[in-house]
Amino acid sequence: MARKKRRFEQLEAAASAPKEKKTYVDPLQSRVVPHVEKATEKLQGKGRTILYGIGVLVVLIIIAVIAIRWMNKSNGAAQAALGKAIETSQAQVTDAPQSPTATDKTYKTEQDRANAAIAQFQDVIDKFGGSAGEKAKYFIAVNQLYTDRATAIQSLEQLSNGSGDNAKLAKFALAQTRVEDNRLDDALALYQELAAMDDPLIAKDTINFQIASIYEKQGKKDQAVDAYFNIAKAAAEAKDMDGKPARMSQTAQDAKKKVQDLNPDKAKEIPEQEQSSPFGG
Repeated sequence: MARKKRRFEQLEAAASAPKEKKTYVDPLQSRVVPHVEKATEKLQGKGRTILYGIGVLVVLIIIAVIAIRWMNKSNGAAQAALGKAIETSQAQVTDAPQSPTATDKTYKTEQDRANAAIAQFQDVIDKFGGSAGEKAKYFIAVNQLYTDRATAIQSLEQLSNGSGDNAKLAKFALAQTRVEDNRLDDALALYQELAAMDDPLIAKDTINFQIASIYEKQGKKDQAVDAYFNIAKAAAEAKDMDGKPARMSQTAQDAKKKVQDLNPDKAKEIPEQEQSSPFGG
């Protein structure tokens, strides 16, 4: 059975803010959000491993958190340029011939796409600077993971030393690279820094899941189970604004599955959510 389409939690968190009457369509939002939706749809059903890969980091963390949360902090021209660069960074990679009627540009390799995006982000820095330029620096660093990993990591290290939103996102991206390099203690320290923040930008469940996965890789089964359990139990007990059971995020569902796999008896302590009637009431 095909899995239902869903958005990953970062995009859901951004979309869950109270909606106001629209009077203006932001150029960055109109460019980026459709590409986020397309990208997330392509990732459906491809397994949990890809959810935490660098590719999805680019799609979800960067786009959902920066492009939407920082939507109104740059002037219109800078937003449009940033949106165009983000659109390039999310373009389809394929070696198939492009249809004559196609309007979206495609690239043959991820490296080609990253190079094109990096050039556009650099243009944002050169032409506009300011907050848009600061965001572009982070986008460049993450895209460089496809083209020059050593330089990308060095840039992320520099960005992570700050105190703003760029630094928080850079810490998360840097932690991802530490995991890939099997520097698990270093990755754990970065994730724990983020988890201790009041507002780390990235969803706390996402960060805590990463912490749990490192414990699991390190053979610390009890700590891993406890971390996964805490995510799943909190989500199972959460209520929405109407006092009804809140829908569990995909991360929380994955955490519950991890507990079931690692410690079936412990999993029984996770409350079962009440099923809401589709007819209300």
